[in-house]
Amino acid sequence: MPRKRPFSAKQKKKQLQDKRDRKRGLHDGVRSSSNSRSGSHDRHDDHTDTSDSESLSLQVRRINQQPQVRKPGERGYDPNRYRIHFERESREEVERRKKVAQEKILEPVPEASLELDIEDIYKSGSVLDFPKRPPWNYQMTKEQLLAREEKCFRDYLEGIYSTYQPSQLSYFEHNLETWRQLWRVLEMSDIVLLITDIRHPVINFSPVLYNFVTKEMKKHLILVLNKIDLAPPALVVAWKHYFTACFPEVHVVCFTSYPQHDQDPSAVFKKRRKRRKAWSTAMGPAQLLSACETITAGKVDLSSWKEKIERDAASACLPAEDSDEEEEEDEGAAVVVEHQTDVAMEAGAPCEELYKDGVLTVGCVGFPNVGKSSLMNGLVGRKVVSVSRTPGHTKYFQTYFLTPTVRLCDCPGLIFPSLVDRQLQILSGIYPISQIQDPYTAVGYLAARIPIQTLLKLRHPDAEGNQLKTQWCAWDICEAWAEKRGYKTAKAARNDVYRAANSILRLAADGRLCLCLRPPGYSTQKATWEQHPETAEISALQKAHHSNGQHSSGEEEEEEEEISSSGEEEDEEKDRDADEEEEEEDPAVPSGVGTSTPGQPQPRKDSPSLMSCLPG
Repeated sequence: MPRKRPFSAKQKKKQLQDKRDRKRGLHDGVRSSSNSRSGSHDRHDDHTDTSDSESLSLQVRRINQQPQVRKPGERGYDPNRYRIHFERESREEVERRKKVAQEKILEPVPEASLELDIEDIYKSGSVLDFPKRPPWNYQMTKEQLLAREEKCFRDYLEGIYSTYQPSQLSYFEHNLETWRQLWRVLEMSDIVLLITDIRHPVINFSPVLYNFVTKEMKKHLILVLNKIDLAPPALVVAWKHYFTACFPEVHVVCFTSYPQHDQDPSAVFKKRRKRRKAWSTAMGPAQLLSACETITAGKVDLSSWKEKIERDAASACLPAEDSDEEEEEDEGAAVVVEHQTDVAMEAGAPCEELYKDGVLTVGCVGFPNVGKSSLMNGLVGRKVVSVSRTPGHTKYFQTYFLTPTVRLCDCPGLIFPSLVDRQLQILSGIYPISQIQDPYTAVGYLAARIPIQTLLKLRHPDAEGNQLKTQWCAWDICEAWAEKRGYKTAKAARNDVYRAANSILRLAADGRLCLCLRPPGYSTQKATWEQHPETAEISALQKAHHSNGQHSSGEEEEEEEEISSSGEEEDEEKDRDADEEEEEEDPAVPSGVGTSTPGQPQPRKDSPSLMSCLPG
């Protein structure tokens, strides 16, 4: 009997993949295109379908792989059709950055380095644009239209990569299917909401999108500065005036879905969980309504929206039991949800009629993880959209009737091309943390701008006895945090620095380690912005929502989970990508935020909010 040939696990995996391809009707060596209407099944293909031309060949990494749930031979929705596609970095580049993180001593950067001008990263008039839908007519077949769109998208990528080296570019979306979602949302919207994170709004605001919406489409754009509870009021006002000065046709609205309570800046280790949901206490729906009323100028009846906001405000002030009864009564007037399928994405003429049938359609667009879905839940007053900290959680656009005359449209997050540092992008939450190949560099970028070692009370891994070492590298910080939290590898029981680095990045994403960018000249004009009348208005608004939140949560059960210094936790942290959906218990924004800079005075105990401990 002949000896059996070795059969590795990799060969077995390939055999199973080929078998699945055959069941789907694919021939050997032929892989389906993720940009085609038939969907994407090419998990084992390293090349993007948008780079099939001879002149452009890119290595693309597909992120957020979802399992196939349909039976063999069954046709249906492909969950991987709208996966995030980024340029794949070489193994050599990842190893080089890892080595630098182990050797380079971190030095604090000057405070002025946090100031960022939008012109420096988006370069107006350059090829850093976004792909636009090519012209078409009704005589074209579906296949001809798709082929034209794919050709235009390849030309778009070729233009970018022929001008800039990949190392100069930021991460940006390479999946044409996701861009098609943006085209559809822009076409059907009367008003476009561009949602940004107040910690880094300059990264999330694409000037080419602003110009396209306001100048070519002749529509209005509202810029939403979201999560304003994570920044001091003076910084919020400074960013608001910066955007109105640079983009005069934009309407700026401040918003947050989670108004925060009084917080102790030293409580970076504490995480508060609330039993009841706080969507009804969102800050900003009234401002958004006012902006829409100004734009529509009475052409749409928005009285039902105004009444809804008043009802939500009244219910937020009711005791918990009465509020629960109100919510049960409101279930009868549930928001109508429309899941847009491929039929909605078929070729169709853009709707040039504004406020069709007396309905205002508001499209919500923006980068991943800026809070688009949370904003929609805050407007509705309860959870109607699944939310997650994982970028790319929203897979396709859906519409929701807020009132009979107001329709919201949620678009998947899209990353526009720019020249921003990729580590800053990671800290801004556009990349799933669990899939980052080199998290240490991003930790080093953060540690050079805020004192992580002090905030996390870390002890240098090479320190002996009571000796204190002041020289840290990114690897030292991760190793010290792994030691403190008790993160160990399974076999050798060494400090798990990769898990520790991911944990630190999650603290940054949650806002417990908060890095806020600033508009140009903010450092020299900080005192002026602190004395600005609008700063006092935002502070008063935050205090009012804080008191409302305390009143509505008076009978709520709260629990605080504290991470002990020894690494023993009351409730052990699950080290996945914090992507659990808010089902039974929705975690509120964590109570401790570490954002103070060296030499900056700490906020008083009676401070109304955490704003004074933030940079700037």
